[in-house]
Amino acid sequence: MAGYRLLIKPSAGKEIEALGQKKDRQRIVNRIAALASEPRPAGSEKLAGAEGRYRIRQGQFRIVYAVDDARRTIEVVKVGHRREVNRGVT
Repeated sequence: MAGYRLLIKPSAGKEIEALGQKKDRQRIVNRIAALASEPRPAGSEKLAGAEGRYRIRQGQFRIVYAVDDARRTIEVVKVGHRREVNRGVT
């Protein structure tokens, strides 16, 4: 299976940079990179009311992303602490 191209919205990039500890940022970046080969890994949840959007966990953080199978792209939309991301996702 050919990989997907990763796109990160500028706002999501800033959210990653704003995370407190370097090890948290590294884990999140590694998790995002893994999406290129498997866009719907075990544990990913499809978001209700948002076409093609999914959410995955990385510790206490959540990564919200959109999958476009036709163009074979994944766009990271939002990254943040679970209490913040789970509220305003849809």
